Amino acid sequence: MEKRIGSISILLSNRDIVPQINALLTEYAPLILARQGLPLRDRGIQFISLIIEGSTDDISALTGKLGRLPNVEAKSMVARATVVQS
Repeated sequence: MEKRIGSISILLSNRDIVPQINALLTEYAPLILARQGLPLRDRGIQFISLIIEGSTDDISALTGKLGRLPNVEAKSMVARATVVQS
């Protein structure tokens, strides 16, 4: 299956959901190349940015599962070009 590289942006407005997000990210760990979290405490939100590599089906599955969690918004962006394996 073709692999693509891209990113997923996750915005959450309730820290209580963090364990569920971490469980999903652990489940999909093979897709994640990098992860950065930014707590914006003064605004009451947290932002997580992921750099990912995988099939469009796997990326969509992770984004969809994240977006279905309460108080979570998740958006993905995937490059048009496929990843060339060396």
